[in-house]
Amino acid sequence: MSRNVWWGKMLRFIGIVLMALTGGFTLLGGIGTACAALFPTKWESMTPLASFQWLYILFVLTGIAIGVWGIWAAIKLVRGTSDSYRMSLYALIAGVVVGGFHIYMSRMLRGKSMPVDAVVYTTLLTLVIFLIFRIPSIWQGVNFEKGDRQSNRMAGGTASILLGVLTLTIHFLMASTHTWAGVNYADAFKTAMILIGTALMAGGVGAILRSVEFKLTAATSQIREGSVF
Repeated sequence: MSRNVWWGKMLRFIGIVLMALTGGFTLLGGIGTACAALFPTKWESMTPLASFQWLYILFVLTGIAIGVWGIWAAIKLVRGTSDSYRMSLYALIAGVVVGGFHIYMSRMLRGKSMPVDAVVYTTLLTLVIFLIFRIPSIWQGVNFEKGDRQSNRMAGGTASILLGVLTLTIHFLMASTHTWAGVNYADAFKTAMILIGTALMAGGVGAILRSVEFKLTAATSQIREGSVF
């Protein structure tokens, strides 16, 4: 394998993993905003949001939608479809725009905006990297259309495992911004998170094992063909 081909595959790997993690983080962030959106008067620090409850409900819905959009874009990147890069860009831009407005409103109303900041900064980082990918000299190697489900399966499996880890640990990561009166509300969906996180990790491991099996089979076939001729 030439250096350029190897480098292109590595960049595609990074892009797929980043896109999947960003989509998953955005989805979890949208779900996590539900408490503040639905019950703003339950916590003193969230009371200023009550008069804009309708807006925060929209933030929940758009956060979930953009998160699903981002994950679907990552799946398309794995498949190497012609619209995968464009769809990823649109999802990332939407995440930055909506998330940026979310940060602005939260800081204006209650003086702080965490944990939305973390989601938006992650999205912005991924967007910048994807824009760098489009530099002609880099794009020649990274072009996502050059990949296919088989060659990108390792990246897809890794992304699934990391999403599973994120799902299983998000209640720890967000405890500082979701704990009131000693209760960590980020752990509100514990059973569902455990099931989803475990399924994602198991699916990711399965995808990686299938990728390794495919490569070993291909290598064995090449050796046999070489011995014949």
